[in-house]
Amino acid sequence: MKNKKFLFLSVISIMLLMLLAACGGKEDTSNTNEGSTKGDNKETTSDIKFLSMVTGGTQGTYYALGGTFAELISNETGIKTTAEVSQASAANVNALKAGDAEIAFVQTDIAYYAKNGLLMFEGEPMEDLVAIGALYPETVHLVTTAKSGIKSFEDLKGKKVSVGAPGSGTYANAEQLLEIHGLTMKDIQAQNLDFGESTDGLQTGQIDAAFITAGYPTAAVEALSAQADVVVVPVDSEKAKALIEKYPYYTEDVIPAGNYGLAEDVPTVSVLAMLAVKKDLPENVAYGIAKAIYGNTDKIGHAKGAFIKKETALNGIGIEVHPGAQKYFDE
Repeated sequence: MKNKKFLFLSVISIMLLMLLAACGGKEDTSNTNEGSTKGDNKETTSDIKFLSMVTGGTQGTYYALGGTFAELISNETGIKTTAEVSQASAANVNALKAGDAEIAFVQTDIAYYAKNGLLMFEGEPMEDLVAIGALYPETVHLVTTAKSGIKSFEDLKGKKVSVGAPGSGTYANAEQLLEIHGLTMKDIQAQNLDFGESTDGLQTGQIDAAFITAGYPTAAVEALSAQADVVVVPVDSEKAKALIEKYPYYTEDVIPAGNYGLAEDVPTVSVLAMLAVKKDLPENVAYGIAKAIYGNTDKIGHAKGAFIKKETALNGIGIEVHPGAQKYFDE
């Protein structure tokens, strides 16, 4: 009887040991895909679970592209990314610096100023600012209406002109273009308005002209053209060349006829739009951001999507590229 009882207990013990061994051999994989990227066909994990991308005003090109970019990045990296309304380039650099955002739309000229502590960043360089890549030309529009009678920069004297917020990219562009035409902010009645406020002001006659730096066609000017005869004041080639000689991050540009109801091409100048991050962003995350944007340009519905190419993503940036993004372009 004792032998039978001993045998029974032995069998039970063996079965319990086998059960424990089986349970212990299972690997917990419940969190392996959270915050991951798939660069190099190898899934790597990151502690980052959320990315904030600062763009611009709701009627500008940054915001129009931001939603698409956020979705592409979310899908590629598995990190939830959202596009936020902002005051654009200079404010976006400050948001990166303060840790309020991880990705920023920035003009290349503003990125250069920030990196080197110039103009609106005088004495406060952001040394850890790096690029993901260049996007498309940011065309400087000097917009007015036919009823204003303004046809040249010289006609701006004494007029109410929107120049963007002090310290913004648009403000710097306005100041430099006025300078090259022999004018200063003191020669105009400068108004610090955003794009939507500018075009509303033009429509109602509260202002006479507005500087708007954005990829064409930009929503604010398109909306104005539905209500008024839009005029974009040209920058002739001689003035453009003088501007570029002094400020080499500019390039000559043209707003083609048909945009905003224009009957003819309008010569002007542009800088570049780019995406910037901080250097301490994990390499695999920066790689995933670059891959999401430049590997899916066919999914960008905005007209500026045609300019966004991995072959030209490193042209004209002027600051260091994040190693993760550089890795993607090298491949």
